[in-house]
Amino acid sequence: MTESRAARFRPLPLLSAGHACVDVYQGAVAALVPFFVAERAYSYAAASGVVLAASLLSSVVQPLFGVLADRRPVPWLLPVSTLTAGAGVALAGVCGSYALTLAAVALSGAGVAAYHPEAARVARRASAGSHTAMGWFSLGGNLGFATAPPLVAAVAATGGLRASPLLVLPALAGAGLCAAALRSLRPYAPDTPAGDAGDAGDGALGGRDDWASFARLTGAVVCRSVVFVGLSAFVPLYVAGRTPGGTAAGTAALCVLYLGGAAGTVAGGRLASRFGRLPVVRWSYALSGPAVAGVVFVPGPPLFLFVALTSAGLYVPFSLHLTLGQDYLPRHVGTAGGVTLGLAVSAGGLAGPLIGALADATSLTVALTPLIALPAVGLVLLGPLREPGGSPHR
Repeated sequence: MTESRAARFRPLPLLSAGHACVDVYQGAVAALVPFFVAERAYSYAAASGVVLAASLLSSVVQPLFGVLADRRPVPWLLPVSTLTAGAGVALAGVCGSYALTLAAVALSGAGVAAYHPEAARVARRASAGSHTAMGWFSLGGNLGFATAPPLVAAVAATGGLRASPLLVLPALAGAGLCAAALRSLRPYAPDTPAGDAGDAGDGALGGRDDWASFARLTGAVVCRSVVFVGLSAFVPLYVAGRTPGGTAAGTAALCVLYLGGAAGTVAGGRLASRFGRLPVVRWSYALSGPAVAGVVFVPGPPLFLFVALTSAGLYVPFSLHLTLGQDYLPRHVGTAGGVTLGLAVSAGGLAGPLIGALADATSLTVALTPLIALPAVGLVLLGPLREPGGSPHR
């Protein structure tokens, strides 16, 4: 690797760490659900409404931020959106009414939505389009998810939901990391729109956008998202009722779901280098269905094994979704990043209230059972896809 190319990769650790700080707040909303149920007596439907509030605004505005990132660089959005995400979650625990709580988590969701498209564009420049390097960027977000449950539990132990303002601390650190990464990257990645033909940093630029393939990939990402967010919202409560250990066991299961994703993301990049991206993505979806069935139907401590397998199945393709999407849309990498990174989490929140309402009417087991079929639907959508034309990862 030449010195200039090595220098371009230097901002990636900072970007990855900043990504971790932002995605703490995606994981924190689900981690707060058991505490809302315990302290405020929220029903399953009301609790899932909190997850929906964080996801709905994010789902609506994320593509808009993607278009903005494609039209013109907005690097200053990285630290600002990080602080916004943290402020919303910090306020959620001290808002007195349900409506204000929803508004606070919606603010956090907007911050998360604003962050991901621009961050994906900047990371792609720093990584020169390498899916292995982008895997490390995605790993940061996975670690942020994994950190959220113990962090929320530790903060709640100091004073319940009233201590939630302490949760702003990762946002302060993340804003500093993002600013440092942008300063480090500036000499090697000039601020030009991601779609400019002269952008030498993006390996796939100059090709045609393949919207049909991107649409199929997006459908699979939505299926994955519904499974992931549905489990994130209800696994703590579900595991607490089916294993010894109560709330602590539920928090541990959520941590396994998120932490297994860190290993899965790293494994995804390595496996893709050997076998190709699309085969690895398809294998992951094929694994996810049986693993989710184990989570739903296997009682007792073995349930944790199936949570870990589910995490692997859902997270191995995580960074590969991103690089495939950007290679299918080489002239709209901001939009591709906003959809594959952001929609991967936010879209599933739209199904949360349906799962919660079904759980209130029947049981959590019945409500979670439909999630078993969704990886198979995603696998069908992925079937006809081929490696993007002109991709350096073929």
